[in-house]
Amino acid sequence: MDTLNNTVTPNNTDTLSTDTLSTTFDLATMSLREVNSALHSDISGEVEIVNPAGAHSVAAGVNAPVKITIEGHVGYYAAGMNQQAEVTINGNAGTGVAENMMSGTVVVKGNASQSAGATAHGGLLVIEGDAAARCGISMKGVDIVVGGNVGHNSAFMAQAGRMVIRGDAGQGLGDSIYETRLYVRGEVGSLGADCIAKPMKPEHLEELAGLLKAAGFKDDDPASYTRYGSARTLYHFHSDNSSAY
Repeated sequence: MDTLNNTVTPNNTDTLSTDTLSTTFDLATMSLREVNSALHSDISGEVEIVNPAGAHSVAAGVNAPVKITIEGHVGYYAAGMNQQAEVTINGNAGTGVAENMMSGTVVVKGNASQSAGATAHGGLLVIEGDAAARCGISMKGVDIVVGGNVGHNSAFMAQAGRMVIRGDAGQGLGDSIYETRLYVRGEVGSLGADCIAKPMKPEHLEELAGLLKAAGFKDDDPASYTRYGSARTLYHFHSDNSSAY
C-alpha cells in the first residue's frame, strides 16, 4: 500500500481502496465493475487504466479530483457523468464520451463518435481529432473544443456553454440553439434553424483565446474564427416562424 505504483488485479483486491500516488488497473485481468467501483471509492493521486479494448462506460461516474489516463480505445459513454476528475483517453472514444459531465476535464487524443459531450453541464471536453454527428447535443454549460471536424447536427438544442471547432462542421450546425456560443474556423455545411453568424467582438476574441489555450491550441488566431449563435426567433411560438419548428 505504500508503493508508488501498484498493478491492481483480482488477486490483489486489498489495493482497490487505493490511497497510493499511482495505481494501474488492468482490464485484461479485472472486470469493468471492479475498476469503476474502485474509482468510486476514496481514491486520489494518479490512475492508469490499461487494456480497455473498447470497453463501454470506462471511468464513468467518477467524482474525485483524480488524474485518470486510459491507455487505448474505449467504447460508449467513457468518462460519463464526470465530476472533478482529469481524464485522458489515449485513443478513440465511442458514442457519448463525457456524456452529462458536470466538471473536470476529459481529453480524447484521437477521434470521438457521435453525441460527444451530450447534455454536459460543465467542465472541459477536448477532442483532438474529429467528432462525429451530434457533438454537444443539448449541452448545458460544458466547454467543448474539437481539433478537427464535427458531423451533422452538432450543437443541436445547445442551451449553454461554448463549442470551438477548429475544422469544418457538417449540416445543421446549431439547430434550435439557445445561448451556446459556437466558434468555427473552417466551413459550415449548413446552419440549423435559428442559428446565425454573429460579430466577433473583443470579448469573444478574448473568450476564444482562453478556450484555445486551455485545450492546447494556443497558436490559433482567434480572428480566423466565425462566431455563431441563436437568432432568438424560436424562443416563443409565432405563426410566421411555424415552418421552422
